[in-house]
Amino acid sequence: MKKKLAIVSSYFSEEAYGLLGPQLAATVIQDHTEFDCIVVGVTNENDPNALRWALQEYFGQQTPVIGFSLLSGRENLFLLAKELRRSGALTILGGPQSRSDYKGEVDRQRFPHRFKGLMDHFTCALAGPVEQIVPWLQKDEISNLDQNTTGLLFRQDGAIIENPSKAWNGKYLSRVRWDNLYRLKSGSFIPHSVQTAQVLQQIGCPHASRMRQVEIDFPAALSNRRGEKISIPAKGCTFCDVASDKGFCGSLDDETVIEQIRCLPEDTRSRKIPFELINENPLAGLPRLLRRLKAENVKISQINLIMRADWFLAGLKHLTAALCLAGEMDVRILMASMGFEAFDDTLLSNFNKGITVETNLEAIRQMRRLKELFPDTWLYSNREGAIHGFIHPTPWDSRKTAANTQKIFALYGLLNDILPAHSTPLIIHHAAALGDWIRAVEVQENIQCKRYGSIIGWWDL
Repeated sequence: MKKKLAIVSSYFSEEAYGLLGPQLAATVIQDHTEFDCIVVGVTNENDPNALRWALQEYFGQQTPVIGFSLLSGRENLFLLAKELRRSGALTILGGPQSRSDYKGEVDRQRFPHRFKGLMDHFTCALAGPVEQIVPWLQKDEISNLDQNTTGLLFRQDGAIIENPSKAWNGKYLSRVRWDNLYRLKSGSFIPHSVQTAQVLQQIGCPHASRMRQVEIDFPAALSNRRGEKISIPAKGCTFCDVASDKGFCGSLDDETVIEQIRCLPEDTRSRKIPFELINENPLAGLPRLLRRLKAENVKISQINLIMRADWFLAGLKHLTAALCLAGEMDVRILMASMGFEAFDDTLLSNFNKGITVETNLEAIRQMRRLKELFPDTWLYSNREGAIHGFIHPTPWDSRKTAANTQKIFALYGLLNDILPAHSTPLIIHHAAALGDWIRAVEVQENIQCKRYGSIIGWWDL
C-alpha cells in the first residue's frame, strides 16, 4: 500500500490561488520518497470535526503523517495539530518561523505571559528546505526521530534537539506540481483548481541582507514616553517575520525559473496561468526573462510583481523595455502589490522601510505615467486587481500621522486607484524585529500585552 502524507495550510474562502511553499514541498516529497503527498487548504469556515474526519478517511489504517505550513498564526490550526498528535499522528511544523514558533518566544521562562511555543502541538519542526527530511522519510520506521536530519527540531528527555539547516538547493526548486492542492467539501478532500500561481526567482529579500540597529518610537498611547525611542536590531522591515527568519539567500538561475514556468497549468488559450514572480527586485532581469520565454516558445499570460517603491523607481528603464516585449508577446504585467505601507514618514521610519513618502508618491506618478504609455499591457490599479500595501492601524497612530495621511490621500487622489478596499492592521509576530520592540516596551513600562498564539496584541496597550 502506498504511504501517504498531507500538508495542512491556511487558505481563504472563495479563492483559487496556489500555495507555492506547501505545493513545492509536496512535490519534493512525492518525487523523492514513497509517500503520496497532498496539500489541504483550510479556511476559518471549515468545520474542525469534518476536517479530522476527512484526514482519517485519507489515511485509512495508516499512521497519519501531517505537515503544517503557512499557518498565519491561526490558533485553531495549532489546536488541530495538538489534537492530531494526541490521537497518534506524527505532526511536523514547517514553513517560515517554524524554528522560533516551535521553541517559543524569547525569555518565555521568565515571563509567563509570553508565547510558550508549539512543542506540545507538534512531534517536531523542520527549519529550511523540505528536502532535508527526505532521508528520514525514506526509512522503514519514521516514528523514531532522526538526530542526523538537518533542520530538524524535536524534544528529547526534556531538552530540544536543534540541528542546523542546509542551504537552499536549486536542484529541488525547478519542479512544482500544481494539481496537489485540495479543499474540504462535504466531509472529503476534493481537488482545487489553481488559477494564479507563484514562480520563485529570489529567496528572501535584499533589504533583509544585513542586520541594522534601528530606532523605533514608543507607542502613541504612552504619552509619558512621547519623543523617546527604543533601539532594536532588524533585518529588513521591522514587521516582516519572513525577513527575520530567512534574510536574503540569493537568486535562482534563469533555467530553474523557466522550468518552474513550464510546470504551470495552462488557460483556455494554451498559455500559462498568471503567476507572481517572487522577487523583491525583479525589474533588471525581467526583459531577459521575457526574451528567453519568447525564444523557447513558452507562452505566458500575465506576470504579477510585488516590490518596493524605491526599487521600482530604480528599475524603470528595465520595466519599460519589459513592457515593450510584453506587448509583442500579448502578455500583461500587473504591479500586484507595491509595498507603500504608509504615507507618513514617522510610520515609514518605524517600519524601517528605508524610503520616504516622496518615494511612494513618485512611484505612483510613474505607475500612472506607464498606464498612459502601455494602457493594455501595464496594470497597477485597485480596479485591475492590485492590492497595494497599506498598514493601518499601527501603535504610532496620532492626530499628526492621521492628518498627514489624509492630506496625501486627498492631494494625490489615492482612493481612485491606489488604496486597497481594506487596510491591513499591523501584525507583530513574536520573532519579528517588532517583537523585540514591544517586549522592551513591556519591560520598561511594566505592562503585558496579550498573546494570540504566536502574535503579540499590541492593541492591548
